[in-house]
Amino acid sequence: MEKDIERLKVIDNIKSNIKENKLNSKVEINDETITEEDRKRVVYKFDILRKNPINKVKKVIARNIANKFTDNINQDTEIIGLENVKDVKTGAVITSNHFSPEDSTVIRFFTNKIGKKKKLNIIVEEENLLKDGIFGFLMNNCSTIPVSKSKEYTERNFYPSIKKLLEKKEFILIYPEEQMWFNYRKVRPFKVGAYHIASKNNVPIIPCFIEIREKNGEYEENGFNKLKYILHIMPPIYPDKSKSLKENKEEMRLKDFELKKQEYEKAYNKKMTYEFSNEDIAGFTEGQEKLNETKVGAK
Repeated sequence: MEKDIERLKVIDNIKSNIKENKLNSKVEINDETITEEDRKRVVYKFDILRKNPINKVKKVIARNIANKFTDNINQDTEIIGLENVKDVKTGAVITSNHFSPEDSTVIRFFTNKIGKKKKLNIIVEEENLLKDGIFGFLMNNCSTIPVSKSKEYTERNFYPSIKKLLEKKEFILIYPEEQMWFNYRKVRPFKVGAYHIASKNNVPIIPCFIEIREKNGEYEENGFNKLKYILHIMPPIYPDKSKSLKENKEEMRLKDFELKKQEYEKAYNKKMTYEFSNEDIAGFTEGQEKLNETKVGAK
């Protein structure tokens, strides 16, 4: 019951942020907050490359758990465009829309199709390292890389580790929208970080867009429709060696956004605007009546 009400509050936050044109703002409630003491205790000491033997073991365990979650969640997930990455022989930065804790499993489902040689690393907000339970274990151990507001950590730990992983021809998943917006179908404006990393390390962006479809007549306990995913993989975007870092990252950012926008419009057969509609929240339109009954009953 409490989680059902939280979902409605998050949707209200999405509506409010759209009205205020704050399309990259946090909308989740009850998220962890991190202090400088937390950073010193957890983030600054984070073993990004898992050099410590115990962290190597935890990484294997976490990856096995993540793969089981991935297989379970993506039983009917479709992938369109897998052939677009067949010629990628280097490391790469994968970008995707961010709407659920499950969306990273869709990307893992894709990279698992390629084979073990393409390992997936995921950029996560530093606050996620403070989570408890199985989700907290995965956030700390499943090839995650915390991004921090600390300039010292970013220059000393984050960027050098990213460079080494890309040199090992691994993939790194970055959400350029930054914040997760629950089941939100549209593509939101992109921050430049992913494109800075790709340009700086001379690796391609692999643009991905996850289309979300309802399973007709199938509902979750909270009244939302059950969902299925269709992953669209577009041709890689390579940095232009004749251009500056500043030019490259901006051009790659704009091109990636345009590709994802086009996929959105094809997938849902509508122009993308930021006027809010209940249809923007996948699973909410048909399940709205049930969810509102839950809300009323909780008052």
